[in-house]
Amino acid sequence: MRLLVVEDEKKVAGFISKGLEEEGYVVDIAFNGEEGLSLALQREYQVIVLDINLPGLDGLSVLKRLREKKVTTPVLLLTVRATIEDKVLGLDQGADDYLAKPFAFQELVARIRALARRSADTEPTELRIADLVLDRITRTAQRGQEQIELTAREYALLAYFMRNQGRVLSRTRIAENVWGYDFDTETNVIDVYVNYLRNKIDADREEKLIHTVRGIGYVMKVE
Repeated sequence: MRLLVVEDEKKVAGFISKGLEEEGYVVDIAFNGEEGLSLALQREYQVIVLDINLPGLDGLSVLKRLREKKVTTPVLLLTVRATIEDKVLGLDQGADDYLAKPFAFQELVARIRALARRSADTEPTELRIADLVLDRITRTAQRGQEQIELTAREYALLAYFMRNQGRVLSRTRIAENVWGYDFDTETNVIDVYVNYLRNKIDADREEKLIHTVRGIGYVMKVE
């Protein structure tokens, strides 16, 4: 799941980003309203965490422009202001939820999960290919009768493969959707994690699901 965090305080943004990545999310960060608006219009996010008090283009202006552009991504507003009037103003602009600073990180995660569930109601709770099943609710995988343990990053990578089964995915595309847009594609981290997955879901099995497309990337399919 890809999230966008728009927060001008770099320490706060880093704290939020690190915590969410540990929860298994892919996180893009913008430090001002203009950058946040640009990313939100260019990329597809499941949830946008948007601080109101941004320099230049403030959060409410960003939100207003997104809704004018028919971007329906759920938006969670962050602010040090917590008056009823401020909340009503934000919700009237099209916000989906509101969280006042300072906040407990687990509350932030809970609210993001609630918004993500709301936006994913039409998506299946399970992803399947051959005898491999990925449960999006419990974030667990099973191939045949064998339960497969996954790290947060392995889960994100496998979910991306299974959502795009039959489609050739370049390393750049994988990096942007599983690691984030600022990921260094010159490293071999993607290949390392693909090998991790292969060892867990394809090793010692006659039917392989993850295939290398030489010079391009990978594809998940049944041959």
